[in-house]
Amino acid sequence: MDSSKSLDEKIKIDNNLSNRYIDLDPNGYFIIKVDLEENKIILEHFLNNIDEEGYAVDPETNEPIKCNSQNKRVSNEVFKGISAKQLGILITEERNDLITRFDHALYLGRELQKAEECLYKKLPYSQD
Repeated sequence: MDSSKSLDEKIKIDNNLSNRYIDLDPNGYFIIKVDLEENKIILEHFLNNIDEEGYAVDPETNEPIKCNSQNKRVSNEVFKGISAKQLGILITEERNDLITRFDHALYLGRELQKAEECLYKKLPYSQD
């Protein structure tokens, strides 16, 4: 199989997997950022509740949390590090109360690795 067919197949598989239903982690979610001036990966943890329909809701207002909301939420905790491994071990071994789902942990590992690559290549990072 040539590499262009393999890449096309990978993109198709990844797109299909990205559109599947997933249960949200009841212990919260993370926003990942790259600070190119400070040379750090920033991992912000936010608390949420999950309603009967599976949507994340703000624990204070009980309103659904929208991805494009202009309302800026305050993070529960902020972690900073220089590598995906450093932050991954921090949130899975030292602070193992923040993630309850394996799919969430795997997702974070992939995203932290992307963020690390952007950090060291001095590229902008966008979280999927």
